Amino acid sequence: MFRDDAGSADVLVVGGGVIGLSCAWLLARGGAEVTVVDPAPGQGTSYVGAGMLAAVTEHHIGDERGLDLAVRSAARWASWAPAVEAASGLPVGYRTDGTLVVAVDDDDRAELGRVRQLHDRYRLPSQSLTTREARTLEPLVAPGISAALLVQHDTSVHNRLLLAALQRAARDAGVRWQPAAVETVLSSPRGVTGVRLVTGAELYADTTVVATGVAAAGLPGLRDVVVPVRAVRGEILRLATTGSSGPVLTHTLRALVHGYPVYLVPRADGEVVVGATTDERGQDVTVSAGGVFQLLRDARAVLPVVGELQLVEARAGLRPVTPDHVPLVGPAGPGLVLATGHGRNGILQSPTTADAVAGWILDGTLPDDAAATDPLRFTPAGVRA
Repeated sequence: MFRDDAGSADVLVVGGGVIGLSCAWLLARGGAEVTVVDPAPGQGTSYVGAGMLAAVTEHHIGDERGLDLAVRSAARWASWAPAVEAASGLPVGYRTDGTLVVAVDDDDRAELGRVRQLHDRYRLPSQSLTTREARTLEPLVAPGISAALLVQHDTSVHNRLLLAALQRAARDAGVRWQPAAVETVLSSPRGVTGVRLVTGAELYADTTVVATGVAAAGLPGLRDVVVPVRAVRGEILRLATTGSSGPVLTHTLRALVHGYPVYLVPRADGEVVVGATTDERGQDVTVSAGGVFQLLRDARAVLPVVGELQLVEARAGLRPVTPDHVPLVGPAGPGLVLATGHGRNGILQSPTTADAVAGWILDGTLPDDAAATDPLRFTPAGVRA
């Protein structure tokens, strides 16, 4: 899709997922010569995900440091989605229907109260519903739910349409493409100068942006920065309605089922994305029978019609997670910028990450909350370049 004649550029973006493509597009739109380096753009974890844009509803205990950033990122999507569509001429499947959050038992109901308190803390509107009101909104929801909360401001995007649109927008802005994996980052006494590919070709640039998700932790050549990103696997299912039946959901449905979270994200074509498990098995992206069982069991508990849908796909992706659950975004030494470690919020935080990366490279500016995402915060002072 991209021109493949790139030997040098102003910026090399290593990684063609949602973060890398978003950065490349904004940089090229700002006048930089950009080359994206990835053997299969748009086919990694970004492709597997569901595309929920729900900063508070998706919040997990222990992620408090990143919550402010997630809330700001969610607000950015109202202008980001139409900008990508305008630049690419392609839809991204942006939906503003909101999220219906439901609880099954009393413990789940208590957790729902905590979610409501978080929305109140950020002055984000949410509305408690009775079971009857929830089933009026979504008639196929199970009658046995114990509580419900409507979060009107939550949105979602069709992640696969988004990736296609970002690739088109990047191509039209002049981004070039190198379809190969990186063997090592290249450096000189002045700092990072580019990368060597597994093909043996060397690419040079004034700035190299590393946006490779979990692979950033083991990228050879990053000698003066610690990248403590670990892989957290998530299994996700895609279901389809059968025959001429209409959509089974109009809102994203998020549930707590005896303490286990599950979500169901509807698409305009009737597809329903169900996710997601959470475990740590290194780089393993196989799908387990237990994971599929857990997701279908919990999804059916809140939306019984799930048992009648077609199982179209079961895949797993690797979330890149940092020790403090805040991404690594910004300058990490001369010629080097990091944009990784977004955990479950890669799609959510892709616009603000691209804003920060493009702002630094094009104008030398950083956002007000740059200290929170400082990519050198885990690197001892004696190690830094």
